Formats: sequence, C-alpha cells, structure tokens
Amino acid sequence: MVNRRSVLAAAPAALVAAAAPAAADQQQRHYDRVTPGADRLAERGWRDFQGRKVGVLTNPTGVLRDKTHIVDSLVSAGMAPVAVFGPEHGFRGTAQAGGSEGSYVDPRTKVPVYDAYGVTATKLAEMYRKAGVDTIVFDIADVGSRFYTYIWSMYTAMVAAAETGAAFVVLDRPNPVGGKAYGPMLDPAFASGVGRKPIVQQHGMTAGELARFFNKEFLPADTGGRQLSKLDVVEVRGWRRDTLFARTGLDWIPPSPNMPLPQTALAYPGTCLFEGTVFSEGRGTTRPFETIGAPDLDWRWAEELNRLRLPGARFRETYFAPTFNKFAGKTCGGVQLHFTDEESFDPIRTAVAMLVTAKRLYPTIFAWRGDNFVDKLSGSARLRTMIDSGAGVDDVVGAWREELAGFGRQRRQHLIYW
Repeated sequence: MVNRRSVLAAAPAALVAAAAPAAADQQQRHYDRVTPGADRLAERGWRDFQGRKVGVLTNPTGVLRDKTHIVDSLVSAGMAPVAVFGPEHGFRGTAQAGGSEGSYVDPRTKVPVYDAYGVTATKLAEMYRKAGVDTIVFDIADVGSRFYTYIWSMYTAMVAAAETGAAFVVLDRPNPVGGKAYGPMLDPAFASGVGRKPIVQQHGMTAGELARFFNKEFLPADTGGRQLSKLDVVEVRGWRRDTLFARTGLDWIPPSPNMPLPQTALAYPGTCLFEGTVFSEGRGTTRPFETIGAPDLDWRWAEELNRLRLPGARFRETYFAPTFNKFAGKTCGGVQLHFTDEESFDPIRTAVAMLVTAKRLYPTIFAWRGDNFVDKLSGSARLRTMIDSGAGVDDVVGAWREELAGFGRQRRQHLIYW
C-alpha cells in the first residue's frame, strides 16, 4: 500500500500546494453535508405536517440554512402552525436571562404565541388544548449544558404532550460542544429550573438524543407510567459526535443574549459555575463566560492558572467594567479564557481549577453566593464543600468519575450519532 504522507513529502512543492486546496475543498464539502432536521423537512415543503395542527416550541435559533425562521417558512409553505410556544428569552429572543416575552400574536405571521417559560406541564397542557394542537415540534439550538434551560422546556413540553396525547417531533441540531460527557451527576434533591433530572453537567447529547433518553428514563415517573404516544426525531444529516460547531459549516445564531459565539458555549459548561459565586461571570462584557473576575483581583490569577497547563486553555490577565449584572460600572480584575486547542479542552476541570485557585489566592474576596446557588448548578453540595475543605482539582474531579461512567452507560442506547 502506498503511504500518501511519504509521497507528498517527496513530491515537488507545486504538487503539495495543489493537494492542500483539494483537501480543504473536500473538508468543506463534508461540512456542507451537515444538515439540521429543519432543513430536511423544509426541502420536502414541510409535507410531513400536512393536515396536522402543529404547535412549535422554538426561538431565534430555529432557522434554516438560508436564515429563514422555520415558523416563517411554515407559513410561506401554507403549513401555518396553530400556535408558537416561547421558552426563556422568548420566541423572538428579546428577553434577558430569567425573562420571557409574554403571550401575544406574532405581528409577522399572525400566529398566537404562548409564554411557556417556567410553566408547569399541567399549565402547558392547558395551552395545548386551548390552541388545539395535535403535534408539538421542538426546534431550539441547545448548548450542551445541564443548566441551560431549553432542554428542560423540552422536557416539560414532552410531559404535557404525554398528558394530551399529542405527537412530539424534534427537529434535531448538532450539539455545538460535541458528544463527550463531562462532570457530576445531578442529585435529585437539588433539582431546580437549571437542572430537573439526573444527567451530568455537560451531557454530550443532541436535543433529539435527550428526547429519546427523557422519554424512556424519566417521563413514565412524571406521567403515571406513560411515554409519548409518538416521538419522532428528524436527524441531523452528516454530523458526528466528535464534531464541534466550528466544523459544521453552519452559522452561529446566538441561542440567548449572553451566548454570542461558539467559544462561549465551549466555556459555559464550566465557567457558568461562577454564577454561583460573588465573582462576575462576564455578563455585561463582550465575552461572557470567558471573562471572569471581581474588583481588586490582579495578575496572579492568570499566572497561577497558566502554571497548571490545563489542556486547551490559556489565561490572560484582564480588566473590565461590566455594563450590567454583577459589578456594573465598576472596574474588575480577572482573567480571560483563551482556547489553544478546542478539542482537548475540558470545561469543567478548567472551571474547577479556576475556583480552587481563586479561593486560595483571594480568600477575602472570593465567596459563594449566599443562597448556595452553585449547588443547583453543580448538582449537589459536594463541589462547594470539597473546595471549602481545601480539596485539590484532581480530588474534586475524581469524586464524580464513577457516576460519569454510569451516565455514559445509561445514555448509550439512546444515542443516534457516532
């Protein structure tokens, strides 16, 4: 067998130069084949919904490759939904964290929009009945973290669909941070709106895979033993589990106001833990969740973190004044996280290292929020109590090794992409 690498190494420079663009073109053609579920149905003129009374749970990320929103596309195709359901931040995405847009009639499409953020499954089922839906379509780009609320909006919508007998369709999209799972499992005693069911902190699944997982593992306990009458996942064509968003060829649509870039999503499963501290997690800056700090922090944090040589990460000393949220208008010192190798980066180990070093370097500045919100984010009191007791990074991360492995085995039968 001819070794292509050795042939290229021995080839004239002109031949090597010609081979490089060809390889790049081949790689780009692969990316162009990554087609979200919504685009696959739109290619068929949305005929799959012919004669159905469709309700759509979506937000600004529910767009086709040509940037047309799926609700607008459905209306143009003569398949207008009977209702739209808006999650956190709203259907059109105007609300900040913890907010929604309320209920209204969409001025563009004249479709009724129901505010579904934070409602119970019983209340959502009432909305389904009022709208007369028989099919719920979910199309929201998730970012792969347990505490990002869209997957729990999907779960509530699934429970309500089971109660009303509605079919459930997930128009699947890539997980932008890939298919690896990291971090601790949620203890059900710490369930909340930022984590309702026991999955790990970075679940490494698409919305479609999670829907299959939820339907089998959790739904029966919340519906008197029922599963969905019909669950369909319209799969992403051409996506593999090891593919990060930058390699999909898709354009990034911010799924919420503080998730501006794919790199934000890479950091978020870890650095969102700083929401549970008195430090700023970077809201009110142009790089939230990559910029972390507080007043009176200095260069020592970046130097200490860089000495750890965390895979895929480099830290830069930075100073910033958030425009809103924690320390609005006040000068903060801290670090900006830079990615040196996105594929080897472990967001949760990195964040644990940041927490451990911050507590050690700045014992009079660093503190947890008084309500121990970090326990809800991390899924138990273990992270907080271990760091408070002086545990090192390896000890903290090692504490969840077995439960992470167990989650990997549990989710395996529900995976779609390899």
